[in-house]
Amino acid sequence: MLWLSPWMRPLARIHVEALRAQGDDVMLVTTDQHPESDAPRDYEVVLDARFKQARSWIPFVKALRAAREFAPDVVVGELVRDPRWLAFGALAPRVHLVHDDRPHDASENRPAWERAIFDRWGRSADATVTFSEYVADAVRRGTVPGARTPVYSIPLTSDVDDERISAVVPASARRDLVLVGRINSYKNLDVVLSAWRRHVDGSGWRGDDLVIIGKGSIEGPLPPHTVHRNSPFRYDDELGVMARAKASLVHYRRASQSGVQVLSMQLGVAAIVSDRGALPEFRTPGDPAIGVDDVDSLVAELDRLADPDTAFRRGLAARTHYADTFAADVVGTRLHSLLAAVAGLAPDSVQSRIPRVDVELRGLDAGGSRDPAS
Repeated sequence: MLWLSPWMRPLARIHVEALRAQGDDVMLVTTDQHPESDAPRDYEVVLDARFKQARSWIPFVKALRAAREFAPDVVVGELVRDPRWLAFGALAPRVHLVHDDRPHDASENRPAWERAIFDRWGRSADATVTFSEYVADAVRRGTVPGARTPVYSIPLTSDVDDERISAVVPASARRDLVLVGRINSYKNLDVVLSAWRRHVDGSGWRGDDLVIIGKGSIEGPLPPHTVHRNSPFRYDDELGVMARAKASLVHYRRASQSGVQVLSMQLGVAAIVSDRGALPEFRTPGDPAIGVDDVDSLVAELDRLADPDTAFRRGLAARTHYADTFAADVVGTRLHSLLAAVAGLAPDSVQSRIPRVDVELRGLDAGGSRDPAS
């Protein structure tokens, strides 16, 4: 299997290593653009993403030659934006991996020439794969440019190796709440900060800070006991802060298959989510989804999770849900079956095999029906 991932290198590594654990031989072509990039692993080819730099061409030609010699049975491509990389996609049946149904903000809008080239490339894939039924349905409806049917979904695993995650932090060591990720308008900060201000002023506050970890500007003064670490971050610097948090605020204004929500579950931290932003398949069973503008209910949830024993119990349930549904080995098993079917290596065809995988995951029917996201 050949995996093309110029932007999502840490997550691609998780998928590649899960497939290798299934016995697959996988080659990853990537770049150093992700902040978590480090020394290449033995299955990686790391290319220079600067298309206009003459010195980037010789390594590309060598990588393409190596990929041809590798002779993949199937190619996976995600967020490819370099026209040269299209040559890799011609080496075998191809899966187009779609992360989102639309850009998060204006910074993710692509120029017209990119849309023309890569939307057509996406539509020519043999199958499209998403990380949620929400995005899969958007592809089926035709509202995601550059994607096509047949489309299937698998769970979104974390982009942090499970080996880097310690035991669930006990109640006695819990402190603070976190809000993680680049600051965008859909993160619903006005409502979150209004609720936090009321929580701190009320009887439910237990002395915690709200720690915002992510680059971006926040208008107006921050509420008391709020810390904004306004810079890019690496997991090595922040995993400890996140793991001992009483809760993670993922109270978004629009539906999102949130990597932060998955990471929170992996760490054993309850995620506070909104009814508009939280996809049903990503929520820990029994946890509430709070109205996106319901400050009163959000304050009440902050008060509940300020209790360290409650935070620990909810966090432990989140870790269990992650292990059962989103862990890399669970996702790797599903992904192996899906890619084998696309490559024609499985006994069943793509059309008949993959919906049964979905049934195993979420009880979906073969047509991919789902509960609404909001």
